[in-house]
Amino acid sequence: MADDSGSRSDHQQSRELRLTDMTESGAGPYTDAARARLVMAYEACELADFARFAVPIGEHELNPDGTTRAQGTELAHAARVLALAERFFEAAAVFERVGGADWQVIGDVLDMSPETARARFAMSEAAFWELLSPEGTRSTGAAGEVTSLRAYMVREPLEFALDLDDWVLRHRDGDNDLGTAPVSGGLVRRDPQRRTEKPS
Repeated sequence: MADDSGSRSDHQQSRELRLTDMTESGAGPYTDAARARLVMAYEACELADFARFAVPIGEHELNPDGTTRAQGTELAHAARVLALAERFFEAAAVFERVGGADWQVIGDVLDMSPETARARFAMSEAAFWELLSPEGTRSTGAAGEVTSLRAYMVREPLEFALDLDDWVLRHRDGDNDLGTAPVSGGLVRRDPQRRTEKPS
């Protein structure tokens, strides 16, 4: 059998070179909308990975009489998927807002008033902007771990984007021509001549 350790190290070396060539520090060159879209991509990845485990039916999941061996397990799993779907939903709304959509557009898409849309998503949007501030990583506990992860993601998005490139390419279906950088290739860099302002 051929030794593929060389190809693996070549892949890792290529990845490190891309990361070095494209790396950034602090606020960096990527637009805020690109960062918000990356958070949305990450939430979609988490949701998809977790949801797919509910598809296979375990060999010993059901008793011969049709009852379940571990009652409540699948319902708990479904509740977790629902929570992840909610995070994805909120990340999508934040991305739309950071990308320039006003509350009227958000409300129209979701068949609600602009005021209801604002009440529903304003805190999620504010939390995203907080991630870009130095105070964005000060939370503690389980929620703090999520906040710290997202803060790192929006400040240094390229590393996460490269991981998501790998995930997409491992899970692609059919002959979709996604290229070699289906996530990182879509990140848009900020025009240094333009100032970014939060949507009102």
